[in-house]
Amino acid sequence: MHNRALHDSLAAFVEEAAWQLAEEVSGGAEVPFELDATPRTRGSAPLYCYRPLTGRFLADRAGSLARLPSYPAAVQGLAALPDLPGYLQARGRRTPGPDARSQADAALQAFLTAVWTDSTEFAFERERFDAAFAELEAAVYDGCTLSVVMAAVEGLVLDSDEVTLGDGLALVRAETLRELPGDLRADDLATVAVLALDGDDRALEDAGRRLRRLQTALRLWDDAEPSLGPTAWARTDGSPWMAVPLATGVRRDAGDCLLSVEEEDPLRAFCSLVTRRTPRAGELAWALRRFELGCERPSAVEALTDWLLAARALLADQDAPGYDGVSERLAAICAAPEDRPGLERRLDEAMSLERAAIAGFVRPEPQVEALIADLGGNLRAILRDVLCGHLDPQLRRVADELLDQEELAEPSNR
Repeated sequence: MHNRALHDSLAAFVEEAAWQLAEEVSGGAEVPFELDATPRTRGSAPLYCYRPLTGRFLADRAGSLARLPSYPAAVQGLAALPDLPGYLQARGRRTPGPDARSQADAALQAFLTAVWTDSTEFAFERERFDAAFAELEAAVYDGCTLSVVMAAVEGLVLDSDEVTLGDGLALVRAETLRELPGDLRADDLATVAVLALDGDDRALEDAGRRLRRLQTALRLWDDAEPSLGPTAWARTDGSPWMAVPLATGVRRDAGDCLLSVEEEDPLRAFCSLVTRRTPRAGELAWALRRFELGCERPSAVEALTDWLLAARALLADQDAPGYDGVSERLAAICAAPEDRPGLERRLDEAMSLERAAIAGFVRPEPQVEALIADLGGNLRAILRDVLCGHLDPQLRRVADELLDQEELAEPSNR
């Protein structure tokens, strides 16, 4: 699959169209038929059958289908494709002209007809949709090679013009690029992630996965929580750029991370570790996702519950409700023995704000934001150390062993 974003937007539109068309049919609308005479054998009498004119039925309802909420996203995705005339020709349609929007409207009608060819019932069937989408991609990407994907990186400033991360991925200062796609402007951003692709069938899908891994690494790397912009831009050969939604959420203003030349090698190694060691399932994967959701909230107050849930998954007593054991264990791992009581008090204070925050009684004032950001920072530190291999993933056991050692050492310190 070349274009996952287009796949999802077309699926949403086809599913919505199916509901509307099925409702019309149940209300009395009829699909027209034509009589098709096909000879059974040479010289024999023809075999007559009725063939539904699904394309005509859909064309008559083009206006109402265009008013569906999912229609604009589907048309915009099609308009960004490199060879819509090739698809229209493959479907036996005439290209309406050079205008990309007109071509996209015609292509969407052709696509619907492909999904429901010879059908009088309208339902979203995965096999029919996948076959039609495979035909679409085969036509529009015929002879094309996905060559590059770009995405803005917010909150990251480079000392060097370019920091290569391996396998075609690099961080580049925006002002050094001769061309930026879409709405990206060098005056508005400092850094761009650039990914060179090898052009196989899974290139764009793999690009999305690699960019998400890069974002995870950057969020764990620094308290500024650098993040990718909401849209990536992909280019095939010399064709126009096409937008690929990344759904990265909103990055709150947490300052910028300045990457010095001396930090480039450590970041390169860290990104490689995150790519190889990020779990796909289990407590750590779930907690990492909750942590990242917190990074996407507009304020630390909004992020509080996300970060508390992540901490609970990793550190709370498994058989007890709520956050029992979280602050004590988190402080044991993140602070020296003499600093643990103070950190534990701050963590308890942050946790005590949750119910008031849910009720809307806590404002994102600087002191409150700093208190909650302290929780997020400590959570970031243990997630980073686990992925780097510096901490055992069994964090409850690690914390309890540290607390036991401190308790045994207390009599000798008196």
